Amino acid sequence: MTSATDSNPGPASGLDGPTPQPVEAQAPLTASAPAPAATPSAPVATSPAPVATALSVPAPAPASGASINETVIYEGGPALGDLIGNLLFGLTIIGIPFAVAAIVRALWVRYRITSRRITVNGGWLGRDRTQVVYSQIREVRSVPRGFGSWGDMVLVLDDGSRLEMRAMPRFRELEAYIEERRLSSPKTPKGPKGQASRPNTGFTPQERPSA
Repeated sequence: MTSATDSNPGPASGLDGPTPQPVEAQAPLTASAPAPAATPSAPVATSPAPVATALSVPAPAPASGASINETVIYEGGPALGDLIGNLLFGLTIIGIPFAVAAIVRALWVRYRITSRRITVNGGWLGRDRTQVVYSQIREVRSVPRGFGSWGDMVLVLDDGSRLEMRAMPRFRELEAYIEERRLSSPKTPKGPKGQASRPNTGFTPQERPSA
Protein backbone atom coordinates (compact mmCIF):
# COMPACT_ATOMS: atom_id res chain seq x y z
CA MET A 1 0.00 0.00 0.00
CA THR A 2 1.39 3.24 -1.11
CA SER A 3 0.81 6.54 0.54
CA ALA A 4 -0.80 9.50 -1.04
CA THR A 5 2.37 11.27 -1.07
CA ASP A 6 3.88 8.77 -3.43
CA SER A 7 1.18 9.31 -6.05
CA ASN A 8 1.97 13.07 -6.41
CA PRO A 9 4.89 13.74 -8.59
CA GLY A 10 7.52 15.59 -6.67
CA PRO A 11 9.98 18.01 -7.91
CA ALA A 12 12.69 16.87 -10.16
CA SER A 13 15.58 15.46 -8.37
CA GLY A 14 18.96 16.88 -8.69
CA LEU A 15 19.98 14.10 -11.07
CA ASP A 16 17.83 15.47 -13.85
CA GLY A 17 19.65 18.89 -13.70
CA PRO A 18 18.34 22.37 -13.17
CA THR A 19 15.31 23.59 -14.96
CA PRO A 20 16.35 25.55 -18.04
CA GLN A 21 15.52 29.28 -17.86
CA PRO A 22 14.21 31.21 -20.90
CA VAL A 23 17.04 32.98 -22.78
CA GLU A 24 16.40 36.59 -23.79
CA ALA A 25 17.23 37.64 -27.34
CA GLN A 26 20.46 39.61 -27.42
CA ALA A 27 21.68 41.94 -30.14
CA PRO A 28 24.48 40.50 -32.19
CA LEU A 29 27.84 41.67 -31.01
CA THR A 30 29.93 43.51 -33.57
CA ALA A 31 33.60 43.49 -33.30
CA SER A 32 34.67 47.06 -32.61
CA ALA A 33 38.02 48.22 -33.91
CA PRO A 34 40.49 48.73 -31.19
CA ALA A 35 41.01 52.37 -30.26
CA PRO A 36 44.27 53.70 -31.68
CA ALA A 37 46.97 53.96 -29.18
CA ALA A 38 47.72 57.45 -28.06
CA THR A 39 50.86 58.61 -29.81
CA PRO A 40 53.02 61.20 -28.16
CA SER A 41 52.39 64.59 -29.75
CA ALA A 42 55.38 66.21 -31.39
CA PRO A 43 56.45 69.48 -29.85
CA VAL A 44 54.88 72.41 -31.69
CA ALA A 45 57.29 75.13 -32.60
CA THR A 46 55.88 78.45 -31.51
CA SER A 47 56.98 81.42 -33.58
CA PRO A 48 57.63 84.65 -31.72
CA ALA A 49 55.01 87.33 -32.01
CA PRO A 50 55.64 89.62 -34.98
CA VAL A 51 57.27 92.85 -33.99
CA ALA A 52 55.97 95.98 -35.65
CA THR A 53 58.78 97.68 -37.49
CA ALA A 54 58.67 101.18 -38.83
CA LEU A 55 58.92 101.12 -42.60
CA SER A 56 60.65 104.01 -44.26
CA VAL A 57 58.31 105.41 -46.89
CA PRO A 58 60.04 107.50 -49.56
CA ALA A 59 58.86 111.07 -49.77
CA PRO A 60 56.60 111.79 -52.73
CA ALA A 61 58.34 113.34 -55.71
CA PRO A 62 57.53 116.99 -56.21
CA ALA A 63 54.90 117.57 -58.82
CA SER A 64 55.77 119.29 -62.03
CA GLY A 65 55.70 123.02 -61.62
CA ALA A 66 56.41 122.85 -57.92
CA SER A 67 58.66 125.50 -56.49
CA ILE A 68 62.38 124.69 -56.32
CA ASN A 69 64.55 125.68 -53.39
CA GLU A 70 66.32 128.98 -53.93
CA THR A 71 69.33 130.44 -52.18
CA VAL A 72 68.65 133.99 -51.02
CA ILE A 73 71.63 136.25 -51.71
CA TYR A 74 70.10 139.50 -50.54
CA GLU A 75 66.68 140.47 -49.19
CA GLY A 76 65.88 143.87 -47.76
CA GLY A 77 65.25 147.51 -48.49
CA PRO A 78 67.44 150.36 -49.72
CA ALA A 79 70.51 151.50 -47.83
CA LEU A 80 69.86 153.43 -44.65
CA GLY A 81 72.44 156.06 -45.62
CA ASP A 82 70.27 157.01 -48.61
CA LEU A 83 67.39 157.91 -46.29
CA ILE A 84 69.55 159.86 -43.86
CA GLY A 85 71.32 161.84 -46.58
CA ASN A 86 68.08 162.79 -48.34
CA LEU A 87 66.42 163.80 -45.07
CA LEU A 88 69.27 166.20 -44.40
CA PHE A 89 69.03 167.45 -47.96
CA GLY A 90 65.28 167.89 -47.47
CA LEU A 91 65.90 170.70 -44.99
CA THR A 92 66.28 172.86 -48.04
CA ILE A 93 63.43 173.66 -50.39
CA ILE A 94 65.17 171.98 -53.31
CA GLY A 95 65.73 168.76 -51.39
CA ILE A 96 62.11 168.22 -50.28
CA PRO A 97 61.15 166.03 -53.29
CA PHE A 98 64.27 163.92 -52.81
CA ALA A 99 63.46 163.46 -49.12
CA VAL A 100 59.91 162.35 -49.90
CA ALA A 101 61.16 159.86 -52.50
CA ALA A 102 63.68 158.46 -50.01
CA ILE A 103 60.95 158.01 -47.38
CA VAL A 104 58.73 156.14 -49.87
CA ARG A 105 61.62 153.86 -50.85
CA ALA A 106 62.47 153.13 -47.23
CA LEU A 107 58.86 152.25 -46.41
CA TRP A 108 57.74 150.15 -49.36
CA VAL A 109 60.62 149.23 -51.67
CA ARG A 110 62.07 145.77 -51.10
CA TYR A 111 64.67 143.87 -53.09
CA ARG A 112 65.08 140.11 -53.20
CA ILE A 113 67.97 138.54 -55.09
CA THR A 114 68.12 134.73 -55.15
CA SER A 115 70.00 132.12 -57.12
CA ARG A 116 67.18 131.96 -59.68
CA ARG A 117 65.57 135.39 -59.99
CA ILE A 118 65.45 139.06 -58.97
CA THR A 119 62.27 140.49 -57.45
CA VAL A 120 61.55 144.15 -56.77
CA ASN A 121 58.50 145.25 -54.77
CA GLY A 122 57.70 148.95 -54.93
CA GLY A 123 55.09 151.52 -55.74
CA TRP A 124 52.46 152.87 -53.39
CA LEU A 125 52.17 150.56 -50.37
CA GLY A 126 54.53 148.12 -52.14
CA ARG A 127 51.79 146.77 -54.39
CA ASP A 128 53.86 146.69 -57.58
CA ARG A 129 56.05 143.66 -58.14
CA THR A 130 58.58 143.10 -60.90
CA GLN A 131 60.37 139.80 -61.33
CA VAL A 132 63.03 138.76 -63.84
CA VAL A 133 65.24 135.72 -64.30
CA TYR A 134 68.90 135.92 -65.15
CA SER A 135 68.44 134.65 -68.70
CA GLN A 136 66.39 137.79 -69.47
CA ILE A 137 69.15 140.21 -68.44
CA ARG A 138 71.27 141.61 -71.26
CA GLU A 139 73.39 144.12 -69.35
CA VAL A 140 74.05 145.28 -65.79
CA ARG A 141 74.93 148.90 -65.01
CA SER A 142 75.64 150.59 -61.69
CA VAL A 143 76.49 154.05 -60.34
CA PRO A 144 78.10 154.47 -56.88
CA ARG A 145 76.40 156.76 -54.35
CA GLY A 146 77.26 157.92 -50.86
CA PHE A 147 81.02 157.79 -51.45
CA GLY A 148 80.71 154.18 -52.61
CA SER A 149 78.73 152.95 -49.57
CA TRP A 150 75.72 152.13 -51.75
CA GLY A 151 74.78 152.54 -55.39
CA ASP A 152 72.05 152.61 -58.01
CA MET A 153 71.77 149.60 -60.32
CA VAL A 154 70.00 149.24 -63.66
CA LEU A 155 69.23 145.91 -65.36
CA VAL A 156 68.76 146.12 -69.12
CA LEU A 157 66.55 143.28 -70.36
CA ASP A 158 66.49 141.53 -73.72
CA ASP A 159 63.32 143.34 -74.82
CA GLY A 160 64.90 146.74 -74.14
CA SER A 161 63.07 147.48 -70.88
CA ARG A 162 64.97 148.47 -67.73
CA LEU A 163 64.63 147.53 -64.09
CA GLU A 164 66.01 150.14 -61.67
CA MET A 165 67.19 149.31 -58.16
CA ARG A 166 68.09 152.47 -56.26
CA ALA A 167 70.25 152.76 -53.15
CA MET A 168 71.38 149.14 -53.25
CA PRO A 169 73.66 148.19 -50.35
CA ARG A 170 76.63 145.96 -51.25
CA PHE A 171 75.97 146.98 -54.83
CA ARG A 172 79.44 146.00 -56.11
CA GLU A 173 79.17 142.49 -54.68
CA LEU A 174 75.61 142.07 -55.94
CA GLU A 175 76.52 143.42 -59.37
CA ALA A 176 79.33 140.86 -59.70
CA TYR A 177 76.96 138.04 -58.65
CA ILE A 178 74.24 139.10 -61.10
CA GLU A 179 76.80 139.34 -63.91
CA GLU A 180 78.09 135.85 -63.10
CA ARG A 181 74.60 134.36 -63.06
CA ARG A 182 73.71 136.17 -66.28
CA LEU A 183 76.65 134.68 -68.13
CA SER A 184 76.03 131.16 -66.80
CA SER A 185 72.29 131.14 -67.59
CA PRO A 186 71.33 129.63 -70.97
CA LYS A 187 69.92 132.08 -73.45
CA THR A 188 66.92 131.41 -75.67
CA PRO A 189 68.03 131.51 -79.31
CA LYS A 190 66.56 134.44 -81.19
CA GLY A 191 65.26 134.39 -84.72
CA PRO A 192 64.94 137.33 -87.09
CA LYS A 193 63.29 140.49 -85.73
CA GLY A 194 63.75 139.36 -82.13
CA GLN A 195 61.48 136.32 -82.48
CA ALA A 196 62.50 133.10 -80.80
CA SER A 197 63.60 130.47 -83.28
CA ARG A 198 61.72 127.20 -83.50
CA PRO A 199 63.39 124.15 -81.99
CA ASN A 200 64.90 121.64 -84.38
CA THR A 201 62.64 118.58 -84.35
CA GLY A 202 64.49 116.68 -87.09
CA PHE A 203 61.50 116.86 -89.44
CA THR A 204 61.81 118.72 -92.73
CA PRO A 205 58.50 119.52 -94.41
CA GLN A 206 58.29 118.43 -98.03
CA GLU A 207 57.65 121.00 -100.71
CA ARG A 208 54.46 120.66 -102.67
CA PRO A 209 54.92 120.12 -106.40
CA SER A 210 53.93 123.13 -108.41
CA ALA A 211 50.87 122.71 -110.57
